[in-house]
Amino acid sequence: MPSSSTRIRRQALALSAAATALALVLSGCSGDEEEDTSSEGPAESGGAFPVTLDSALGEAEITEQPERVVTLGQGSAETAIALGHTPVGIESYEWGSDDTGYLPWIHEAVTEAGDELPTQFTGGEDIDFDTILELEPDVILAPWSGITQDQFDILSDIAPTVAYPDLAWSTNWDEQIELIATALGKAEQGTELISGIEQQLADAAATRPEYQDVSFSYIYTSGPGTLGVFLPEEQRVEMVSSLGLTVDPVVDTFEETEGTDSALIGLENADQLAESDLVFTFYTDEETRAEIEDQPLYGAIPAIERGSVVASDDNSFVTASSIINPLTVPWVIDRYLPQIDEALTALDG
Repeated sequence: MPSSSTRIRRQALALSAAATALALVLSGCSGDEEEDTSSEGPAESGGAFPVTLDSALGEAEITEQPERVVTLGQGSAETAIALGHTPVGIESYEWGSDDTGYLPWIHEAVTEAGDELPTQFTGGEDIDFDTILELEPDVILAPWSGITQDQFDILSDIAPTVAYPDLAWSTNWDEQIELIATALGKAEQGTELISGIEQQLADAAATRPEYQDVSFSYIYTSGPGTLGVFLPEEQRVEMVSSLGLTVDPVVDTFEETEGTDSALIGLENADQLAESDLVFTFYTDEETRAEIEDQPLYGAIPAIERGSVVASDDNSFVTASSIINPLTVPWVIDRYLPQIDEALTALDG
């Protein structure tokens, strides 16, 4: 993501002053718990505080059990919810939201828990700092996000902020869960969540032995004339390979575009995907799909030509299948398997 604007820098002084005053009154009253939990904090956290979490942008010093949680980026809200900490505020993601205005797996989980739905606010380049300040968070979780140094500095004036350990948008899914669980004083539960996700994917793979020895590549475009391939460690690729399919070995020969877990290979190299049994991809809409598939080089990719393609037109599904966390995985599995089965039918035909 590009650097934040000059306007953000001008906001910093005002926000910093307000945050300093706010720090004197912040208390541990959860937005999703009505009962008094003040006596339960130390026992629940098992002496986990104080804790300091390092990131590429700076430290987050968390002195006591956080209760009011705000999340930025993707995946952090879901993990916090799974750990019993429904956030008071989350970054909105309109592209993947359903008619409730929320990502459906978040809406379902929070509603089922009987908690209050989080306040949604703008993130990205124009983070709504005012709303975050009003939410009075005890901690801000952003380990898989694109927040900049300037944004981190402002956020840290509001509350301890957990950012990414290395590069923006590059934190592994299990590392993200570990960081969030540690920040919330629930490291052991975080380990259990990771094991649970791995088991769910393994169980799903066991129901589809026919996926063994089926190769795939996960591709994307940014418009006509472009072609990119997601690399094996990218979350949407790991989701598919964890269901039993095998990443086409050619993908390992592509050079990563720094910090993206993907490689821009160019449409002129589309023929290198000739051995991929299946192709996974997504399009913004049907008009775009038709435009992309009408390109001769793209259309000549064997998997595209024969229709052994998995490309959902459901934005919520595309979003969920792109991120591995405790809420998306169970939501995705039952929806993914039929799509893959259908693509295999085209391959066999």
